[in-house]
Amino acid sequence: MEATGKAKKGAASRKAGGPRKKAVTRSIRAGLQFPVGRIGGYLKNGRYAKRVGTGAPVYLTAVLEYLAAEVLELAANVKRDN
Repeated sequence: MEATGKAKKGAASRKAGGPRKKAVTRSIRAGLQFPVGRIGGYLKNGRYAKRVGTGAPVYLTAVLEYLAAEVLELAANVKRDN
């Protein structure tokens, strides 16, 4: 028997029509624009290692995003000069 005044948690409350929380992706948590989940999938499916840690795709995504930003900045400088 349920105690009155106790809120349900988990999927049961959503089935009853409760509000669903907005998903927070790893990219948002890390403050990145590139997709951390997709990079993690590439690491796992590429069979680069038997195991992939949770921080590896975040770090790799941050490095890729930084390199892309640097290349974009250099391209913008070249375009402005010419």
